[in-house]
Amino acid sequence: MRGIGILKLEEIRQVERWRVHKFGGSSVADAACMERVARILEQDPHPRLGVVLSACRGVTDGLLNLVIAAEKQETTLAERIEQLRHRHQVIADTLLPDGARVEYMAKLEQDCRDIAGILQTVQLIRSASQTVRDLIAGYGEIWSTRLFSAYLRHRGRRPGNVHWVDARDVVSVEWGPLGPAVRWDISQANMDRITPSEPATLIITGFVARDPNGLQTTLGRNGSDFSGSIFGALLNAEEIHIWTDVDGVLSADPRLVPDAKVIDSLSYNEAMELAYFGAKVIHPQTMAPAVSKNIPIWIRNTFAPEKAGSLICEKPTSQIAVKGITCIDKIALVNLEGAGMIGVPGTAHRLFGALRDHGISVILISQGSSEHSICFAIPQGEAARAEAVVRQAFDRELREGQIQSVEVDVGCSILAVVGDGMAGSHGVAAKVFGALGSAGVSVRAIAQGASERNISAVIDGKHSSRALRSVHSSFYLSPHTVSIGLIGPGTVGGVLLDQMASQVERLSRDLKLDLRVRGIMSSKRMHLSDAEVPLAGWRDAFKSKSEEADLTRFAEHVRADHLPHAIIIDCSSSSEVAARYPAWLASGIHIVTPNKKANSSELELYARLHEARRQGNAHYLYEATVGAGLPVIQTLRDLRDTGDQIWRIEGILSGTLAYLFNVWDGSEPFSSVVRTAKAKGYTEPDPRDDLSGLDFARKLIILGREMGLRLELGDVQLEGLVPAALTKCSPQEFLDRLPEFDAPMAERLKAARGRDRVLRYVGSLDAATGKASVGLVELERSHTFANINLTDNVVRFLTSRYNQNPLVVQGPGAGPEVTAGGVFGDLLRVCAYLGARL
Repeated sequence: MRGIGILKLEEIRQVERWRVHKFGGSSVADAACMERVARILEQDPHPRLGVVLSACRGVTDGLLNLVIAAEKQETTLAERIEQLRHRHQVIADTLLPDGARVEYMAKLEQDCRDIAGILQTVQLIRSASQTVRDLIAGYGEIWSTRLFSAYLRHRGRRPGNVHWVDARDVVSVEWGPLGPAVRWDISQANMDRITPSEPATLIITGFVARDPNGLQTTLGRNGSDFSGSIFGALLNAEEIHIWTDVDGVLSADPRLVPDAKVIDSLSYNEAMELAYFGAKVIHPQTMAPAVSKNIPIWIRNTFAPEKAGSLICEKPTSQIAVKGITCIDKIALVNLEGAGMIGVPGTAHRLFGALRDHGISVILISQGSSEHSICFAIPQGEAARAEAVVRQAFDRELREGQIQSVEVDVGCSILAVVGDGMAGSHGVAAKVFGALGSAGVSVRAIAQGASERNISAVIDGKHSSRALRSVHSSFYLSPHTVSIGLIGPGTVGGVLLDQMASQVERLSRDLKLDLRVRGIMSSKRMHLSDAEVPLAGWRDAFKSKSEEADLTRFAEHVRADHLPHAIIIDCSSSSEVAARYPAWLASGIHIVTPNKKANSSELELYARLHEARRQGNAHYLYEATVGAGLPVIQTLRDLRDTGDQIWRIEGILSGTLAYLFNVWDGSEPFSSVVRTAKAKGYTEPDPRDDLSGLDFARKLIILGREMGLRLELGDVQLEGLVPAALTKCSPQEFLDRLPEFDAPMAERLKAARGRDRVLRYVGSLDAATGKASVGLVELERSHTFANINLTDNVVRFLTSRYNQNPLVVQGPGAGPEVTAGGVFGDLLRVCAYLGARL
C-alpha cells in the first residue's frame, strides 16, 4: 500500500511540471500557420503548457529596417508601418471574433503610433541607439503572441485558462562579452509570482527581456529559442519542444546532401558541437538553461507534427555512432613553421596570446609532435589581420631565420564529423579519410579532441560539397547504394524500368541493395533527380520534368560524389552513346547495355573500351547484346576461363529470322510471311533491319571477339535477304515490291526440300580459320537448329570438352521482356561484383 502511495505522489509531481513549446517565425507566418499551431497545442493533453512564440516570419527584419530607413531620413516610413499593421490585421480578421479583433487592433494601432513617434525622433537625430533598436524590434513578438493568445482563448479547447505573458515582466538579463546573461534569481521570482497554480496555457513573448535598469532589450540572435530554454528552466519543465520547419536535427545540410537523415536522438554535447560547426541545430547558448536543469529538448516540424523529430538530452539512446557531418566555409589556414620552435617552451602561448589580444578567434589548431610547425584555422575575414599579428609577434625569430615562414591560405573549409559513439569505435577515422580519398579531396590539417567526439579536417573550400556528400554516404548510406542512369526509355528501357519498379522494394528489404535511378534520357530529353526518380511514376516524371538532353551533364549527375557506385544502363542503339563508353569506364562508371554498337565497331574502340575498364576499375556487362536474356556470353566466358578450348560456335541469333524460316513452308509467298511477322511485331518497324543480317553479324562479331578473334564487321561473310533493288526505298515500298522477289526464295526452299532439308538463317565462327559467316543454309531435319520454337535463339558450342555432344544454349532471344530481363540480370551481377549479397 505504501508503494502505491509513493507512486501516486510521483505521478502528481509529474503532472505539476510544465511542458514548454516554442514556435519559430515560419510556424506563425500567417493565419493558416497559427491555426496549425493551435491544433498542435490542442492535441497535447498536458494540462500546463508554456508556449513561446517568435514574431511572424519577416516582421523583425521589417521592424529593424524601419530604424535603418529612419536613420537615412527616408520618406516611406508611414507606408512601411502600414504594411506591418495591415499584415497583422489580415491575420486578426481571419482568426478573431469581432470583440477580440477590435481589442487587438486598438492595441496594434497604438503601438504603430508609438513606433512612428520614436522613428520621428530617429529621423531628426539621424541615429538610433541600441535601446531604440531593441524597443522597435521587440514589437513583433508582442503582436504575434497577443493575437495568438486571443485566438487560442476563443477556440476554448485547451485545459484551464489561456494567459498572455509579457517576457519583459519576467526575464531580466545583463549583457556581457558573451552576450545576454540571465539574472536567474530575479527572473525566477518574477516567474513564480505570475505562474498560476491551476492548469493553464501561457502564451509567452520570445526574444524580449529587460536589462538591470528596467529598459527593454532583446536576447540577440536566436533569441526566441533562448527564450524557450529560459522559460523551460524557470517553469522547471519536464521537456521543451522547439518547433521549426524541418523534421528534426539532420545528419547534414539537406541542400548539399539530398540523403541527409533525421537523427533520432543526440546528446547536449553532440548538439553543441554540430551547432558550432554550422549545422541547423539550436544554438549552444540557447540550450544552456535547459542543460543546467537536464531538460530534454525536442526539435520538431510544425508542418509535419506527426513525425517524431529529434531528442536532445543528457543520455540519448540512439545507436548511431556519427550524429552529423557539417562544414564551415570561408576559412583561412595559417601555418607558422620553423626549426627554432622545436623544444622552445611558450611558443604556442606567445602565438595564441597575440591573437587573443587582437580579438581574433581561433576555430581549429593542429600541431605535429615535432613542434616544427603550428597551424590554425580562423574566419577568412580575419586572415590579413592575423598574418600581421603573427609576423609582429615573431618578428625577431623571422628576421633571424629561427622561424622560416608564416603562410596564409584562404578559401578553405572545415569538415567536422560529430558523434559521442565515435569514442572507442575502431575504424571511424579510417572511414572519414577513406571517403575523402575516394572523392579526391586532400586534407590540409586534422584535429581531434581526446573525447573522440569530433574529427575535424581542413580542406580546399571548392571541394567542401563533394567532401560532405562523400563522408556522409560512408556513414549513412548502404555500401550497396547505386546511382543509376538509364539511356533509352523506349521499348526495352521502359520495360526494364517497370521490372525494376516491381523489385526494388524486395531487393532493398531482403538484400540491402539500394538501387536509385537518378536519371533517364532519351535521344532529345532527359530527367535528372537529386534523390531518385520514383519508378512507379517514371513516365509522368520524365514527361513533366524533362529538359534538353546532354550526355556530359547526364554522366556527371549519375556519377554523384555522395553515392558509392554509379551505373549507366544504355538501352539505346546509338553509336554516339557507345562512343562515350571509354570515358565513362575510365572515370569509374560501370556500364550495362544491350547496345551492340560499341562491341561490334572498330577494333580500336573495342580495345579502348577494355583498357578504360581496367583503368577505371569499372565493370562492363553486355550479355543482352547477343541473346537477350540467354546466358550466351557468360557461357562462353565460363568455358574459356575454365580452360576449355573452343573450336566452333554456330547459332541462330535472330528471333525474327528464326520465326520466318520456322513458319514458312511454301504454302504462301515469303513476302506474305514477312508481312505477317511485321503485323505481329516480330520485326523492326523497317523489316530490312532484320532481313539484312547486319544485326546478326554484329552479334557474331561480339562472340568472335569474346573468343579472342580479331574480327572487324567487314570480315564477316554476310548473305543478306534484302534484294539489292530494294535497299534504298521506303519501308512501305519495300513491302509493296517484295513479292517481285518471291520466286528466287521459293526456288531455294524447293531445292532444300528436294534434298529433305530445311532452310535456316545461321551464323558460324571457326576458331582455327578465324572465319565468320552469316547466311541462309540448308540443314538436316534432325539438326538442333531445325527443331526450335518459333522465335527461339539457339547457340551451339563445339569445344574440346563438348566435342561429341556440343553444348547448346536455347530459349527466347527476342522481345522487350526477355531483353530487359537480361539487362536487369547484368545490373544485379554488377551489384554482386560490388559486394552485394545476391
